[in-house]
Order: sequence, then structure tokens, then C-alpha cells
Amino acid sequence: MNILRYSVGDTAVMKKKHPCGETRFKVARVGSDIRIVCLGCGRDLVLPRIRLDKMISAITREGSEEND
Repeated sequence: MNILRYSVGDTAVMKKKHPCGETRFKVARVGSDIRIVCLGCGRDLVLPRIRLDKMISAITREGSEEND
């Protein structure tokens, strides 16, 4: 099993749509619980890391180009 690494500012693409129709969420806080903010309506959610791992289909790293 792979352990997903999250960083503040990353964009998470979910398998299912949020009720507003958006599938992308911005990671706002990282810990045992992870806070994500919907990029469509601005709603924020706090989810346990294990539950979020099952909901994500892809992660886009925002800071990867700045470090090069």
C-alpha cells in the first residue's frame, strides 16, 4: 500500500463530484486529519487521512516548479 504525501497548496482530484459539480480541492491543512477546500464553491471539509486516501484519484503538486 502506497502512502500518499500531502502538502499545503496541492490540488486533489476526487473520484466523485462535489454537490456543486467540482472535482478539484485545494489542501489547506495537513495532519492526521486533512482540511480541503472546494475550488468550485469554497466549502471546506476536514476528513481523516485514511478516508481521503480512498476518495482521491490524483494529486497535482503546486510547488514542484518553484523548487527547480
